[in-house]
Amino acid sequence: MLSRRLPSTAVSFSWRRSRLPNLVPTQTVQMVQTSLESLSVCPNKVCMIAFCYSTSPQISADLTDSIPQPTSKQGPLQPGLYLVGTPIGNLEDITLRRALRVLKSAHVILSEDTRHSGKLLHHYNIKTPLLSYHKFNENQREQTVLKRLKEGEIVALISDAGMPGISDPGTELAKLCVHENIPVIPIPGPSAFVAALSASGLSTDEFTFVGFLSKHAGSRRERLMVSANEVTTQIFYVPPHKLRQFLEEASSLFGVTRQCVIAREITKVHEEFWRGTLGEAEEVFSTRTPRGEITVLVERKENSPVETPSESQLEDELGDLISNGHSLSTAVKLVADGTSVRKKTIYSIALRKFGKQLGSESHEDPCKRQPE
Repeated sequence: MLSRRLPSTAVSFSWRRSRLPNLVPTQTVQMVQTSLESLSVCPNKVCMIAFCYSTSPQISADLTDSIPQPTSKQGPLQPGLYLVGTPIGNLEDITLRRALRVLKSAHVILSEDTRHSGKLLHHYNIKTPLLSYHKFNENQREQTVLKRLKEGEIVALISDAGMPGISDPGTELAKLCVHENIPVIPIPGPSAFVAALSASGLSTDEFTFVGFLSKHAGSRRERLMVSANEVTTQIFYVPPHKLRQFLEEASSLFGVTRQCVIAREITKVHEEFWRGTLGEAEEVFSTRTPRGEITVLVERKENSPVETPSESQLEDELGDLISNGHSLSTAVKLVADGTSVRKKTIYSIALRKFGKQLGSESHEDPCKRQPE
């Protein structure tokens, strides 16, 4: 139930479920105010206007026509490729003043799955024609789309969910347009990995978005080994039927104690955030196969504090090497390679401690490049 105080009116009424479509509150209040213009009002009175949302999945044509049209400040849309973010689950997660206007104004909408995207367009009563554009036909479509763009058309590109080009088709077409000096305009929208990261509770200062891993075991393991040693939060897209495999491989490389978050069905009715260690996740999901889109986040590797050895420890290491037959310069180099202490500092210690017993060699500075 939405309530809104309207000054200078004394009319009170309500609309029932079957009469009003499912609008955002701002649009609905604007409609209410418009309809009141034809009613008699009494000054200095306040009333409550109440109504119930409709459960109908389709917005009426009259209300879709109220999608903002270009103003004098906005101007008409310029020709180019528009990358339009679409909902990742909840159809309300779309910008009314940009995304819908672009989709309605475009000459054609490139869609990863025309049947899936058709539901979104039907929901907002958008009649723009759809043209399939996915990873299996993007090479064949590119020249056709490029020709239309060069002729001055407005082309919108959408994926099944989220931003085009982010683990979805669109990157190659955007590169081609940039190369041809055709405008590429992003229309920001939802992104599953950004939403998951923001609610994960893991570090958001720095992160690495990996996306989907390779189907090949060797390539997958190489990527996981790199991720295991990075000091940034790691983010993966994982198909539900491969979650168990991912957790087994990640646990062996990241370690079973590394914290992780498994985000599922973000923005949908059954949205879930599971939190725990990789070892716990491997155990929990060994007998459970979740449904829906899954984003897995793994905490970053903590930087181990580097301990600076004391002077006496450096003397002991140098002494052991020299007593085993290494020259002073070689001993200094070997010790310096295994510590963060500067080589000049180690050389000064070696010279002071062992210089007299080693004689003339002690005057050779190992920090200087020796002639070949």
